[in-house]
Amino acid sequence: MLDQTVLKVAKEVIVRASIGPALDVTSALKKAQETEENEAAKVQLGAILKNIELSTTEKAAVCQDTGFPNFFIKLGDRFPLRSKIYDILTQAVREVTKELPLRPNTVHPFTEKNPGDNTGVGAPWFEVELFDGDYLEFYYVPKGGGTELPSKAFTLPPGIAMKELPRLVLEAVIDAGPMPCPPVIVGIGIGPSVDIAAKLAKKAATLRPVGSRHPEPEIAKMEEELLKAINKLGMGVHGVGGRVTALDVHIEYVYRHPATFSIGIVFSCWATRRAGARVYSDGRYEFI
Repeated sequence: MLDQTVLKVAKEVIVRASIGPALDVTSALKKAQETEENEAAKVQLGAILKNIELSTTEKAAVCQDTGFPNFFIKLGDRFPLRSKIYDILTQAVREVTKELPLRPNTVHPFTEKNPGDNTGVGAPWFEVELFDGDYLEFYYVPKGGGTELPSKAFTLPPGIAMKELPRLVLEAVIDAGPMPCPPVIVGIGIGPSVDIAAKLAKKAATLRPVGSRHPEPEIAKMEEELLKAINKLGMGVHGVGGRVTALDVHIEYVYRHPATFSIGIVFSCWATRRAGARVYSDGRYEFI
């Protein structure tokens, strides 16, 4: 049955995402250790990489904060389980929470009651993109709380926004300090409203591979310049000082209203976790 295939694949995706950072993130951490000159930072990076090695070999969660569950979904018009996808993916989260296990991280905002299985109203959170195809593609991203606390969003007059953007990003990094567990990935979203800008920033921070550049050269240049500026701050791994405060900076945008320029700034930590899969309507599947 296709629904059982989706459930099985989703559980494997959640496990893969939970036991270690994405491969591009791990590679960037190894490169950071090679280039870092601050001895305390090198020790911290060594501990991080050892932690990743142990979580992978032992198949245990790489961080005690196993994150808030997010799914980014591409759903083909001809994939048959359209109305059931949310229920299947939610069940996968429930089962892996008990089996791996994962720390239960979803609580009622007023009563703080924790259902104990990482589900609840709006949990997991789903972002869905429709397309003309016969398969389901999804990424699972467990987003930690420490990286959300310093996230920011602004709406500025368009006339000053581009001038203010670098300052806002650098101030956000300084204000964040060691809270988001640097070295971080900084996601920047630009759009017509703060909610859209924040969503874009979240995707930029969590979904784009480290080292990737925006296809528009001017934006790619801005990403590189901001990355250099952040790393010149000298905050370093966990705030102990050093050359590597950020592994990368990613910018995403959509067209905005002529009167508004909204900016979202979202952090993702050294344990940036993501894994994905594609399931075809005939039952075939592959992990991404």
